[in-house]
Amino acid sequence: MGKVVRFSASIEADLFERFEEASRRRGYSNRSEALRDVIRDSLVREEWEGDHEIVGTVTLVYDHHARELSDRLTHLQHDHHDVILSALHVHLDHDNCLEVIAVKGRASEVQAIGDALVGTRGVKHGRLTATTTGKRLR
Repeated sequence: MGKVVRFSASIEADLFERFEEASRRRGYSNRSEALRDVIRDSLVREEWEGDHEIVGTVTLVYDHHARELSDRLTHLQHDHHDVILSALHVHLDHDNCLEVIAVKGRASEVQAIGDALVGTRGVKHGRLTATTTGKRLR
């Protein structure tokens, strides 16, 4: 960690109480740790908006009996091999599968492949979860 800077801030009492309660629920040992995470989260969102390199996962749940769905998902991943890092396939039960696909690339590329995978006909549920590569955070 670099040089530590102390500062004070003035906020409304009700907002402060909500922040304190959220910090306790999440298990932060002090306000500084909680505030650091809030600031980092804001900076990570800026990476998305700036179309910087990000990493994440696309999580899909689907019925593997759905006609040609597995093939369509595999073809999409091969078409975007430059963004897809790895995939984990889990058999949840006789019919349903979970697929977790690790992705890395410019935010716009990651969003596009995430949308394409989640939006593939037959996918029951899906979500792109993205974060920073850490390179731009200190």
